[in-house]
Amino acid sequence: MPRRPHVLVPACHRVLSQYPSLVVSRKYTDALRLAGCMPLVFPSIESADELEHLLDAADGVLLTGSPSNVHPSHFGEAVHNESLPLDPVRDAGTLALIPRVIARGIPLMAICRGFQEVNVALGGSLFQAVHEVEGHRDHRGAEDVEPAEVFAPAHQVNLVAGGFLATLLQRQSIEVNSVHGQGVKQLAPGLRVEARAPDGLIEAFAVDGASGFTLAVQWHPEWQAHLNPVSTQIFEAFGAACRLYRDR
Repeated sequence: MPRRPHVLVPACHRVLSQYPSLVVSRKYTDALRLAGCMPLVFPSIESADELEHLLDAADGVLLTGSPSNVHPSHFGEAVHNESLPLDPVRDAGTLALIPRVIARGIPLMAICRGFQEVNVALGGSLFQAVHEVEGHRDHRGAEDVEPAEVFAPAHQVNLVAGGFLATLLQRQSIEVNSVHGQGVKQLAPGLRVEARAPDGLIEAFAVDGASGFTLAVQWHPEWQAHLNPVSTQIFEAFGAACRLYRDR
């Protein structure tokens, strides 16, 4: 039996019980196992040499969501709300990783913060508070409620006709959850819109002309992915791409 594809997953950095700690929500690693992949969590990237060693071991990369935001200095802005968490160590690793992953053709899937990281890494910018932007709805999730309510379906997204997602799912629209305060302001050069929310906010994109699987989504398909046919299809497609890369 061939080994399961190895998928790199960046850890987030938080202080727990006064100790600097590494955190990855289990829902992401569970979804990767659903896709037939083996998650490999990495703490940080300390050098260009270490980055290349990591990529040598990878058959795919999953950039997860997180409570933290990409530091706005990476797209030329000051911090809008200093009460919101940041993770500069993760920024340093993922923003260096993303262009190299795309250049190598390694399958890449990015969710929520990861979606925003891809846009910033390739030269795009973000709304730091979508709910304060005229014409956009409040995309943040409910607070102080059970996870099932946080990740409940919140709105439709409309899939771009002829795009990767519309072709994969054979649908014109899907229902998604919504747990984000930031969003794409200026789409980076070379990215192709795959889906939009009813208010026009970009909800999914791919790298135009990429040699490997590249899909970034603003919602959270990893939440109970085994119970959601759309999420299952997305992760199965990612897993299939990782197997093809492994066998190449």
